Amino acid sequence: MKIQLCVLLWARPGAAEALVAYEDKVLALLSEHGGRIVQRARTDGQDPAPTEIQLIEFASQAGYDGYMCDERRTALAAERDAAVARTDIHPVRLV
Repeated sequence: MKIQLCVLLWARPGAAEALVAYEDKVLALLSEHGGRIVQRARTDGQDPAPTEIQLIEFASQAGYDGYMCDERRTALAAERDAAVARTDIHPVRLV
């Protein structure tokens, strides 16, 4: 069963470029887990808008779980924590 997600990301103050750099790294791992980025979009980051919005699709729950547990992704936790203030993930149905 396909997993489709809308991911909203807020950067820490002054860390928008660091958020983008971090996301570039971890999103590069998606294909190894049957995932793909459908679309990325950025706002001006002014409250209350998120800095980045992503639509992501995985072929299966197992792929999503594998991505979330990927040691290369989790090894970047400190980088993520320094750049990302908040993340909201919403299951969606792309139409």
